[in-house]
Amino acid sequence: MKNIRSWLALSSLGLSLSAPVVVAQTRSFYTDATSYLSSRPQYPAWLELRSNLRENFDDICGDTFCEGDYSNIQPLRFQCSIHSSTGVVGQCVWVFAASNEEILPSTGTIDVQTQTWSCVSPLASGTTITALLTALSGSQPLYAPLPGTTTSLYDGLMDCL
Repeated sequence: MKNIRSWLALSSLGLSLSAPVVVAQTRSFYTDATSYLSSRPQYPAWLELRSNLRENFDDICGDTFCEGDYSNIQPLRFQCSIHSSTGVVGQCVWVFAASNEEILPSTGTIDVQTQTWSCVSPLASGTTITALLTALSGSQPLYAPLPGTTTSLYDGLMDCL
């Protein structure tokens, strides 16, 4: 009855009320790589990649990025967004944090400066998570060329840190 009243009110204004069109849609969205891969055979490769990246960074930190004001840069997480229906990577970001502490001799208090970096990986458009895992497999993923490029994650860090 309420719909009939709405139709009558609209029609008196010269407007029409049409029935809604129902369209079946498949919802596609991005999710984090861990969730996307958790039920797939590539999941152990994803965990190994993240572990190897952390180890690679730790091996070079003191000779490269960890000089100067922030000598204790720590990688927090390497994370990628993955399109749920295609497996295409939306973006990968590697987040880092560091601090610098100075003791004030007159008071004994500690002055702390903190810094974070969100380093976007230089991925080629259309890179799939499968291609990324394949390209970065092995013990030195930090230096491996990213799929469809001649650049590496290390190159991306040089522009970021």
